[in-house]
Amino acid sequence: MTPLLFKLVLVLLLLVVLFNLGRAFFVMVKGESTAPMSRYLGRRVLFSALVIVLLLVALGMGWIQPNPRPY
Repeated sequence: MTPLLFKLVLVLLLLVVLFNLGRAFFVMVKGESTAPMSRYLGRRVLFSALVIVLLLVALGMGWIQPNPRPY
């Protein structure tokens, strides 16, 4: 997997996380929905965990490298 494709997948997953967070917000504000707010929050947690797992796998496989000095 190329680093550019991997980064694109990560960005798309983060956009899905933001979308689900926004959907949960609108369900919370309006209060009238067929789907409970917990469905969207649960999806947000699932996709966030998937992003973390993908980052750990990419670090382990050498697809991405961490910053050696953070300051």
